[in-house]
Amino acid sequence: MFANRLANVRIAMDENGIDALLLSVGADLPYFTGYEAMPLERLTMLVLPREGQAKLIVPALEAPRVREHPDIFTLLPWKESENPISLLVDELAGAASVAVGDTTWTRFTIELLNQLPNLRLSRANTITSPIRSIKSPDEIDRLQKAASAVDRIASRLQNGEIELIGKSESQVSNELGAQILEEGHHRVNFAIVAAGENAASPHHEPGPRAIKENEVVLCDFGGTWIGEDGVGYCSDITRCIWTGTPPTEFLHLYDVLQRAQHEQVKASIAGTPAEEIDRVGRALISQEGYGQYFIHRTGHGIGVEAHEDPYIVEGNSIPVASGNVFSVEPGIYVPGKWGARLEDIVAVTEYEPNSLNTTDHNLAVLS
Repeated sequence: MFANRLANVRIAMDENGIDALLLSVGADLPYFTGYEAMPLERLTMLVLPREGQAKLIVPALEAPRVREHPDIFTLLPWKESENPISLLVDELAGAASVAVGDTTWTRFTIELLNQLPNLRLSRANTITSPIRSIKSPDEIDRLQKAASAVDRIASRLQNGEIELIGKSESQVSNELGAQILEEGHHRVNFAIVAAGENAASPHHEPGPRAIKENEVVLCDFGGTWIGEDGVGYCSDITRCIWTGTPPTEFLHLYDVLQRAQHEQVKASIAGTPAEEIDRVGRALISQEGYGQYFIHRTGHGIGVEAHEDPYIVEGNSIPVASGNVFSVEPGIYVPGKWGARLEDIVAVTEYEPNSLNTTDHNLAVLS
């Protein structure tokens, strides 16, 4: 798997005139090597030349964590008394054009340029993202496994099996996080719980506010499920619950949201420009008078990162392709009053969208 991925990278490097690719902390490294580096001040760097053996520069104290793949890369541990940038410079001998991973610490890039001032740098993302954004059947299976796990949690929320009224947002968030781990994920990425007026803030930070009767509770949560090869795949789902009897005004808002999300999912087939998927739902929401309250893009790609390409947003005219997997999550947020969002992860196929999340899309009413 890793050999095939790196072979595809080298083809793209050749097409783009890139002599070497540098990947440090972040999602690219585990995707291409199976090793997830700790985000430390000590340099970890995969050096992939267009030709020849890749080298993985790691702090010696981190070397025991690396699952070695001699057919993929040679391990180069460095001691505390050594300068890892010097090792990197040696590996880049003769390179003129180098692509650097987006999440590489700036200090390392600056130190590298101090020693190789004529080096031409570009973003590695232009090489790696097109490869990562097309998921293989195995990757989609992993994403489905993660999605099914959070589906089960969402169902328990909707059925009233997770206590809400009287609990604080942070308490419910902690419970969602615990269940994400219990369902087999290895890491909790987020667990947003926003009650009442707080639901108008898309990325609300759960706090001490107690959840009351007769209000909306927006829950958006997900984690990372890591496979035996060291590569993790993410989940992400949003559902809304009303504690009590929802007013007609909110029922109308949620009906508009649900219809918009349905149309956007239906439009998520190969060949449709990403911005068209956004427009379908945004137009419906605007026609119903809520346009000013839909304040973010429709969705983001998901895979080894919770947010990655492709982005479903106005201005992205690139057609989605079979194998793309992304969220479809329109939202309506009325400041100071309430908000709602409905989110599924969708895998694109040639003929019809494959919704990885299947938990009930209706507003859950717990009275």
